[in-house]
Order: sequence, then C-alpha cells, then structure tokens
Amino acid sequence: MKITILYDNVAWDENLQPDWGFSCLVETMGKTILFDTGANGVILLNNMRKLHVDPSTIDAVFISHKHWDHIGGLSDFLRISQAAVYIPASCPKPPFALNVITVKEKLNIHESIYSTGELSNFEHSMVIRQDKSLVVITGCSHPGVRQILTAASPFGKVSTLIGGLHGFNEYHLIDDLEYICPVHCTQHIQEIKTRYPDKYIEGGAGKVIAI
Repeated sequence: MKITILYDNVAWDENLQPDWGFSCLVETMGKTILFDTGANGVILLNNMRKLHVDPSTIDAVFISHKHWDHIGGLSDFLRISQAAVYIPASCPKPPFALNVITVKEKLNIHESIYSTGELSNFEHSMVIRQDKSLVVITGCSHPGVRQILTAASPFGKVSTLIGGLHGFNEYHLIDDLEYICPVHCTQHIQEIKTRYPDKYIEGGAGKVIAI
C-alpha cells in the first residue's frame, strides 16, 4: 500500500505548495483513490503534476466531509476526470460529478477498502484492510478519533491512523497503534510526536507512506 500526501498545511517536498487543507492518494488492491481534494484545485493539480500523478489513473474520489478545505479542489479535478465520487450523506452533490455514491452506513467500496459510514451525521473515514490489520484515513476527525476507531473495528484491528485529528488528546488510544501520521488540522502534533516517537510519521505535501 502506498499513500502519498498531495495537499497539506506544510510541505514535505519543498517543490510542492503547502496550503490549508488535506488530500492524499491511496494506491492499494489495484485501485487508486483520491482521498479529499484540499481547498484549491489549482494547487492540488499542480502538486499532482509535480509528483507525476496522472488524474486519468484515479479510479474514485473519497470525500470525507463537506468543508471547503477538503472539497475545494473537487470541481477542478472533475473537469478533467469522471471518477466515481463517494460522499457522506450530509454533503451536497458536487458539480461536474456524473457518478456520485452517497454513503450513510458502512460500505464496502472495493476489495478490502471500506467506509466507516457517516458518523455524527457529518463525516466518514476510509478503512483499508491489509492482512489482519487496518489503516484508517481521516479528514478532520470531527466525530472524534474514538468514534472513528470504534466504527472501523468491525473490519479488523486498527494499526495505522493517518489524517487530520483536530483537538484529539486521548493519547492512550495511540498505545495500540503501530503508526500515526497526524496532519492538517491536528492541534497537538508536537505532543503526539514527543509521546510516541517510534510510532510518529511526519506528514506534509509530498510525503510518501509505504505500508
């Protein structure tokens, strides 16, 4: 599994443009999925180009929630790609999208790739099963990390958590994880890094995580 951060508040690769928002590319099980689209389509597409990501190879888009900094680049992306778009039920149908799948309950998107279902009537997260462990990717974790991990647990044991965590401070929940990559809106990144140096993965646009 390969996860490439395309859009983040900071840049891992100095050739990329940082901006407030989040997007990453998930390549696994023979599928390529764009998770969120950041705030600005020009920045998203430019960062993709610099990372040699061809939009035509993307099979689907997974939108975690309707906030501008996660859906802002979608319209520009859909002008050049007609990939299927998965949105939570609370998210308005995106313009230019021809194939929209609205998600309310847990959903099997593809072999070993799932949605937690919409949590707190607002946001859903992606769950990827690899062998007996799970990778969970979040947008902002508005429903809370505890609720997200609980929602993912029917699919297996969560080993890796990647994404925006907002004000998450229930640090003991990290104890059972192997890796954590807090990005974007996470308020306590330094605290997580200090407490869990062996589990912490640095984020930033251009970062590639191979699991």
